[in-house]
Amino acid sequence: MRKIILSVILITILVLTFLSNFILTDNPIPVETVKFDTGDTAWMIVATAFVLLMTPGLGFFYGGMVGKKNVISTMLQSFMAMVIVTILWVIVAFGLAFGPTIGGIIGDPTSNLFFQGVGTSTAWSLAPTIPFMLFALFQAKFAIITPALITGAFAERVRFWAYLLFMVLFIIFIYSPLAHMTWHPDGVFFKMGVLDFAGGTVVHMSAGWAALAGAIFLGKRKLQKVNPARITYVLLGTGLLWFGWFGFNAGSALGANGLAVQALGTTTVAAAAAAMAWVFLDKILGHKLSALGACIGAVVGLVAITPAAGFVSISHAIFIGAFSAIVSNLVVSKFPKGKIDDALDVFACHGVGGMVGMLLTGVFASKAINPAVGDNQGLIFGTPTLFINQLTALVIVSIFAFVGSYILFFVVNKITPLRVTEEKEELGLDISQHGEFL
Repeated sequence: MRKIILSVILITILVLTFLSNFILTDNPIPVETVKFDTGDTAWMIVATAFVLLMTPGLGFFYGGMVGKKNVISTMLQSFMAMVIVTILWVIVAFGLAFGPTIGGIIGDPTSNLFFQGVGTSTAWSLAPTIPFMLFALFQAKFAIITPALITGAFAERVRFWAYLLFMVLFIIFIYSPLAHMTWHPDGVFFKMGVLDFAGGTVVHMSAGWAALAGAIFLGKRKLQKVNPARITYVLLGTGLLWFGWFGFNAGSALGANGLAVQALGTTTVAAAAAAMAWVFLDKILGHKLSALGACIGAVVGLVAITPAAGFVSISHAIFIGAFSAIVSNLVVSKFPKGKIDDALDVFACHGVGGMVGMLLTGVFASKAINPAVGDNQGLIFGTPTLFINQLTALVIVSIFAFVGSYILFFVVNKITPLRVTEEKEELGLDISQHGEFL
């Protein structure tokens, strides 16, 4: 049955892509044809490549943390996100995220089918100096890494085909609406004045809450305490993530300008401050200064600064990085691992880190850094409106992402079992799911 379904999907994609230029018509162009800025275009091509590099970086980061019998499967989950989400984004998801609004919640799914109307001679309204297709491809990389982030929560026990199905449904029903509400000019969060520079809400909070839902739904691993397979993989993955994150945050300025430099600076210092705070706190709590701790701390800092990167000062970025690392470290240590098996602490690091970053954006955002902040600056400047908006969005997104993802896990499990059998879990997913071993 599975072979029949996969054959139908593959044939349908081939037929539709072959006929797309004949059966689909171009949609209205977002803005008039413009002369693009070559510097902005060059930087955004580089930034797009940077962000894509984050996903294999995440594969190394997660792959080094799991047991030796599950390294290939864990890394392949990230790699396949690049494969599946890219095609899904081109076919329908970009239109859902950035097409003409339907109630400020979701885009028109027919607006950009197979990238119709997404050309190289037109521009998106909020990125007028670069080609529309470049903006769309840049956004695709954000969509790619989000479901890959979730995989750390249910590592070592998920069936690969079930994960692929969940990934498709997550992008359509969770990620795309959040991207539309937050980043589309007609989205409900955008109109509220919610600030999310590069994805604290859309990427990290959604992934964190989905990860928690997945960990609860799939239940505990048979063997929860395993030695990390390769700490060197974790170090390599952290380096790739940190490097790629410059495209993630500085690229979200959508141009080669001072705002991109500001985001580059805040990203750099937040990650460093978080890594320092994490290992210092570990030492204070009586633990050794570990490579694993330094890497996790740096990533938490990168997560937390993401929503604030283009809105806060360098000094405030240091505070955001250090504070988020302390909070996430304490959540990791207090998380009820005996009851909920979030294998790689995705919720504590990405979910909590994203929420801390969202709230601190509401505290520190300054119009002196970014005029787009307007008069509703951060709480320390005496204006509470932004903080209230950030808190409101945090609550709504948390409920939507957790409940929606849990429902998707339930649906997927009805279609095909999500969890491998105990025998296959004991054997390891590398062999049982892929017939390969490290």
